[in-house]
Amino acid sequence: MKELILKKCMKCNALVKVLEDCSCDDCGIICCGEPMKEVRANSVDASFEKHVPTYEKDGNNIHIKVNHVMEEEHYIEWILVKMEKENREVLLQPGDTPEMTVPYEKGALIYAYCNKHGLWKTEVE
Repeated sequence: MKELILKKCMKCNALVKVLEDCSCDDCGIICCGEPMKEVRANSVDASFEKHVPTYEKDGNNIHIKVNHVMEEEHYIEWILVKMEKENREVLLQPGDTPEMTVPYEKGALIYAYCNKHGLWKTEVE
């Protein structure tokens, strides 16, 4: 399964989901006059169990949850499931419940994005 490519502006915090990244050494996506940095999943020193999405298989579906606070200053902004032929995403706000249900697909990648601690990922087995 092809990984999600996410780039972030370190000045304004803009995020860009990249469909196909450039392989050149001297170019890239520019924001605020600087190249955007690639965001790596599970790379921030934060509580793993409060950020990594979990799932339970329920028939032909999986129910995804993130065990995370959903406060005004600290919350999961979105959950995205990258499957072979499609992506499914839910956008979240403070006070929402960070959950979603999608069809079961072995090897699908589940991503969650925390506004303070970045990108987190798990793979469906």
